[in-house]
Amino acid sequence: MSVRWTRIRRRALLFLTVMGPGIITASVDQDAGGITTYSVAGAQFGYTHLWSLPFIILALAVVQEMGTRMGVVTGRGLADLIRERFGVRLTLTAMAILVLANIANTASEFAGVAASLEIFGISRHWSVPLIAVLVFGLVVQGTYKFIERIFLTASALYAVYIISAFLAQPPWATILRQTVRPTFSLHGGYLTTLITIVGTTIAPWMQFYLQSTIVDKGVRLRDLRWARLDAYIGSVVAGLIAFFIIVACGATLFPHGIRVDTAKDAALALEPFAGPYATILFAFGLLNASIFSAAILPLSTAYAVCEALGWETGVDRRPKEAPGFFTIYTAMILVGSIPILLPQAPLVAIMFWSQTLNGVLLPLVLLVMLKLVNDPGLMGRHVNSMAFNLVAWGTAAVMIALSALLLLTSLV
Repeated sequence: MSVRWTRIRRRALLFLTVMGPGIITASVDQDAGGITTYSVAGAQFGYTHLWSLPFIILALAVVQEMGTRMGVVTGRGLADLIRERFGVRLTLTAMAILVLANIANTASEFAGVAASLEIFGISRHWSVPLIAVLVFGLVVQGTYKFIERIFLTASALYAVYIISAFLAQPPWATILRQTVRPTFSLHGGYLTTLITIVGTTIAPWMQFYLQSTIVDKGVRLRDLRWARLDAYIGSVVAGLIAFFIIVACGATLFPHGIRVDTAKDAALALEPFAGPYATILFAFGLLNASIFSAAILPLSTAYAVCEALGWETGVDRRPKEAPGFFTIYTAMILVGSIPILLPQAPLVAIMFWSQTLNGVLLPLVLLVMLKLVNDPGLMGRHVNSMAFNLVAWGTAAVMIALSALLLLTSLV
């Protein structure tokens, strides 16, 4: 018994040592835009989108695992590998799209900060500059280990959405039935929401950030199985966050025909049906997600661009050692936060273009990843198996088709 316990404890410690990049990357993708999407889905269509979440979790797990495996095996970031294998022109084109998309995404996160704290009566003219300084100082002054602990804590705080869902007292038997039995509609709004749910769960920047942090953390090849487990757990966590947000809004807002356009609307609308604590928890969850993402999106941009240009990267370095890395990080925070302070800032247009640019870039990123992960010269014996390739290419095909549909519906 003691030998078995020692073995279990050793394995748990090994996993805890490697844990971080996969869970953080998947969790942070449930940002202000994601929370808004799930809130709208629950409020407008009840539980009818829940059936899609198991498939989305599978797709996310496949993509996250490939990125994790490439990072561990090669010890290099995705942008670095793209530059080496596909040349500077393709790399710079991808980086230009990524930077523009992430500026818009970062602005939407600071909009989420403003919206969540306005629920508590705090003006955006105070909250946005304060949070901008906070996320700047976190990365510039912190170490990788310290920052990872902060990000893992932020990931754990998404549990507030589980509590909000239970406070809504939903019909769990109905929810279970709608989760395992697909309900499909050709209604335009239903299809657009479904495509947006998929699009918001798997974003291009995630693949660059995940692989870069695997490298920055220094995960070794012998720890590959634990890194893969981290990626799988992160994918499940992301799916559960989406599940409980849809449930919370589906149980309270949908039966009363209340339409919402933002996560802030959803938080305020919950109070008459689930009580003030549900509103407070929902608003706190939005604040946590927005701050979390407002730190990581600029960080993912700095990693990707510096890798593409062959510059020094890493949060363990000081600004003098990696000036380009910290300059890009700082610029992203400034450019993302300032528009939120402007009167009549075009936030809807900003979110529209972030979705559009993500839809353009994601197919390219997925195809490049599949090409790289199947290269024996790069991955050795760790290339995709035939069975995994069937799932991976199928996932990529579906994601590319949905990205194209999202792009078309956005532009029409």
